[in-house]
Amino acid sequence: MTQDRQFMQMAIDLAKMAMGQTSPNPAVGALLVKSGRVIGMGAHLKAGEAHAEIHALQMAGLDAKDSTMYVTLEPCAHHGKTPPCADAIIRAKVKRVVVAMEDPFKKVAGRGIAKLREAGIDVEVGMQQEEARLLNQPFFHFIKTGMPFVTLKLAATLDGYTAASSGDSLYITSDASREEVHRLRNMVDAIVVGVETVRNDDPQLTVRLGEDGKTPTRVILDSYLRIPPGSRLVTDQQSKTLVITTELAPIDKEIILKEQGVEVVRLPSQKERVSLRKALHYLADNGYLHLLVEGGQRVASAFIEEQLVHQVWIFHAPKLLGGGKGLLSWRHPQTMQEAFELSQVEHRIFDQDVLTIGNVVYPDSLTGGE
Repeated sequence: MTQDRQFMQMAIDLAKMAMGQTSPNPAVGALLVKSGRVIGMGAHLKAGEAHAEIHALQMAGLDAKDSTMYVTLEPCAHHGKTPPCADAIIRAKVKRVVVAMEDPFKKVAGRGIAKLREAGIDVEVGMQQEEARLLNQPFFHFIKTGMPFVTLKLAATLDGYTAASSGDSLYITSDASREEVHRLRNMVDAIVVGVETVRNDDPQLTVRLGEDGKTPTRVILDSYLRIPPGSRLVTDQQSKTLVITTELAPIDKEIILKEQGVEVVRLPSQKERVSLRKALHYLADNGYLHLLVEGGQRVASAFIEEQLVHQVWIFHAPKLLGGGKGLLSWRHPQTMQEAFELSQVEHRIFDQDVLTIGNVVYPDSLTGGE
């Protein structure tokens, strides 16, 4: 059993290497072991390409016969963009398959496990299931709710301010923290900000990790199309820019943006503003499973208040301002019992900054967007 856990951990580590790169598919790792020796390994690297199990089988070749496969998610049993992995495992005459967790996707959902067992393969399910589940929170959330998984990133001084009284906010955190933000961006499908962030900071919202970086879509929430036509998100052509606006925005401004290659989507307004829920439904319908909200106080607070944030990344720098713009502002709970708590909390250190990561638990035990 100890050896099984060691090999499953290796499969999980393989999957972690591809986190964020496989959307809309989950990240999966697979390992083939025979006589205590690893003979094949693989990870799903990109949607539409070979799955982790196939990479592992190809590496092992004929030696896969009578081996044990460790895989972080149930092998598929249906024809999608690639053939069923379960069939390939059966053809290779693998003797035993250890699966971390069942795939909730309705076209799989136990069918792969059943198919392997019908072929006489010994299948065990549930080893390190929770760690495997955390690998693909956005995917599982999307399958369950049909809505994107939302991560909110914030940075503040130790006393909770995101900018000085003058408005200056460059830079709160260290170079190491900002590099970690680029790694976070590299794991998501889209980065979401409000138009005030664009007008005040003129950000690029790109991933600066060299050749390893991908290019998430930049999404701007802009009820009246106040985004400056000369802003870098409009002109730099570094990644797709999508502006979500309302029926209240001027047509001439939409035409100008579209002429510069920006995609503009109009959705019905809510209290004369972009409806966050309608925006998330639109993004989900168009294949965006994981969103990173990097907007300012107003946008961040609105997402929290509407219970649409599922995970937070909060960087605290060892600085004290004593005043300025606060981290969040909404209709505050009146008691500590009403506070929004975090679960599965993790802390990381970057230079002298402290990063807190956690899933948001709302007072009424609802998960936003469900």
